[in-house]
Amino acid sequence: MQALLDSLLSLEGVAVVLALAYLLLAARESLWCWLCALISSAIYMWLMWEAKLYMETVLNFFYVVMAVLGWWQWKPTAVGKPQRAIVSMRWSQHAICIGVTLALTLVNGWLIQRFTDAAWPFVDSFISWGCVVTTVLVVRKVLENWLYWIVLDGLAVVVYLDRELYLTALLFAGYVVIVVFGYFKWRREYLAAASPRMSGIQP
Repeated sequence: MQALLDSLLSLEGVAVVLALAYLLLAARESLWCWLCALISSAIYMWLMWEAKLYMETVLNFFYVVMAVLGWWQWKPTAVGKPQRAIVSMRWSQHAICIGVTLALTLVNGWLIQRFTDAAWPFVDSFISWGCVVTTVLVVRKVLENWLYWIVLDGLAVVVYLDRELYLTALLFAGYVVIVVFGYFKWRREYLAAASPRMSGIQP
């Protein structure tokens, strides 16, 4: 029990709690979710650097920037602005996204393997570039973003266990469960919105 308490009071514990708070507040569309995301990502920048996961250090810097942009975009009240609709991409578009991610992974993985002491250079690169691409899909409200997250978060669990970031591994295992529910929730909404269009009835 004391070991669990010590873990929760550690920097990693604070980052995990704030990451969970971000998800809960984002689900409620609370502006404060972005503050939680910013602090959590800033802590993870340090943790990933210490764990020699350099690409994930850069990724968390990207999340810090996105948190600032998210705060700025959510702060004004967009009166009368319609909610962005969920969309689905064609297989060819997914092929491009996956191809770009793999190409960046190979180049980036080779570079950090050659010039740094990074752990898991290619897997780290794949997770990091995959998260960047998938974050863009989230912003565009692409339905299949959830399927990307299942793969990325699942791989992240393995890496974090290897680097002894046990709380973070547990957090991402929870993310895998959450994104499965997220996919089916978005899919229901997408199909419900698409039904009137397919039947020729104007919504």
